[in-house]
Amino acid sequence: MSSSEQPVGEVQVHPQPAPPGSGPWARFVTWAGQDTIEDYSLRYAPKSFRKWSPMACAITALGGIAYLADYSIGASIAVSHGSASAVVAIIVAAVTIFLTGIPIAYYAAKYNIDMDLLTRGAGFGYFGSTLTSLIYASFCFIFFALEGSIMAQAMKLALHIPLALGYVLGSLIIIPLVLYGMTALAKFQVWTQPLWLVLFVAPIVFIATADPKGFNGFLTWAGDGGTERVTAIGVGAGAGVALSLIAQIGEQVDYLRFMPEKSETPPWRWWSAVLAAGPGWVILGAAKQICGAFLAFYVAGKVGFTAATEPIQQFLGGFGSVLHNDTVALAVATIMVLLSQVKINVTNAYSGSLSWSNFFSRVLHIHPGRVVWLGLHIAIALALMLGNMFAVLNTILGFYSNVAIAWIGAIVADLVINKPLLKLSPSYVEFKRAYLYSINPVGFVSMMVGSFFSILAFYNVFGDFMAAWSPYLALALAFFLSPVICILTKGKYYLVRPNPIREEIEKEPLWAGQTLLDIVDQKRYELPDMVHDCPFHGGTISSLTCTLTKCHDLCKTSAYIDSVTTATLRNAAEPQPTT
Repeated sequence: MSSSEQPVGEVQVHPQPAPPGSGPWARFVTWAGQDTIEDYSLRYAPKSFRKWSPMACAITALGGIAYLADYSIGASIAVSHGSASAVVAIIVAAVTIFLTGIPIAYYAAKYNIDMDLLTRGAGFGYFGSTLTSLIYASFCFIFFALEGSIMAQAMKLALHIPLALGYVLGSLIIIPLVLYGMTALAKFQVWTQPLWLVLFVAPIVFIATADPKGFNGFLTWAGDGGTERVTAIGVGAGAGVALSLIAQIGEQVDYLRFMPEKSETPPWRWWSAVLAAGPGWVILGAAKQICGAFLAFYVAGKVGFTAATEPIQQFLGGFGSVLHNDTVALAVATIMVLLSQVKINVTNAYSGSLSWSNFFSRVLHIHPGRVVWLGLHIAIALALMLGNMFAVLNTILGFYSNVAIAWIGAIVADLVINKPLLKLSPSYVEFKRAYLYSINPVGFVSMMVGSFFSILAFYNVFGDFMAAWSPYLALALAFFLSPVICILTKGKYYLVRPNPIREEIEKEPLWAGQTLLDIVDQKRYELPDMVHDCPFHGGTISSLTCTLTKCHDLCKTSAYIDSVTTATLRNAAEPQPTT
């Protein structure tokens, strides 16, 4: 298709020039120009591409939470602190994750942007959000490695495949499924969801039917070194591990950004999808964690405390309570594990590729395509698997949650306090480089301070109690400091200059689907994706052209802003011609 035939609203990235020939780099550049592969990894998801219904977006987003790390997390908490503390900790963490997820899901779905773009405009600034891109990318590859480890454990037990080879196989099978982004993932998640739901409830139903006494003593189980009763330290430490999943809202948002226009969708349908696929994931997530804690209790006497945290052993025990044939039980358990892990790792890989794309495009001003960063992401996760990160699961997740929750706390404070109440943050979410300060101290400083003190607490600087509750220290500090810094700076560091296009769209949402010409690549882009004046290129450009241009932020210089302001005032002062 020639440029003149390019459909309105269909966008292509600006790849770096490829070397002559048809080598791998040229292939990546070709892929980078295909929207079904690129999936708008660096920008706003245009209205013309969002062809899915609210229900389709919700099912696709919820398909990604089929992961079995919840079973391992719940089991690890119960083994370490006892079942009673584990159940309370899981509920406390779930309530926290649900409440913080509501505003994030709403703004991402309304403005059709991913977590990275939302972070830029929610108090972090253009380069300030590069750090959070790394935090999010690390979440994706940590959990890709965790889920891959669980898959390899199943392959070893059922097929006698060595763990190292299982790690490699489990990583490679994900690539073709993620290659075509939302277009392929929507179909895959919808088709596999019914089978997964049946297998999800089966172990508990089987035990309740065949061995109802197996539930006796669960809530008083002390695990390996825990206690029979609920303790403040046990709840805090357990909630800290569960809170490592708070960044999961970013993966939900990666699908919610393809929601149809809020103004053109029945409110109940739009809100139902946003709440179910956004914060609603944690309801099923908490249920899986509690199931994991119970299944660990159920099988620990047979397989030991260490193996009891492995989902394949948990499902083998659950299915085996009815399927008394070990071979059949192992086959069903293996199908459950492999299906679950593929469903979640396509999401981990997809979201990771988006995050790496955003990070490197800002730091290096290059974008060879999402597929390149997909390869990098899987390579890092594979290295973690080969390093046996599963053995130190609680330590990794406990440390990570201190940083992740400070990031989420700062964003939520901006969305629920600074924007609607203080009105010092713009009512809309601005993500384009041309209008943002490089670093906004409102979110960036809040996150850094919250992370710093919570990590000190995590390493027992403030005593055992604060060590257990360190993630909540991070959340409280970041949430409190964001509006305080916003008031002190009077919201100065959100916008370096106004965006008249966005301001007009806020008044008339239907204009969002209109297009403007990017004078650099001569393609048309929808208005929310456009920069209205670029002095470097001399006209309107898309957000992607703006990201990849090495212009030293010419449009943000005082001289240029002053000249534009002076011209605007002069035009306003001139008498208007009469008709």
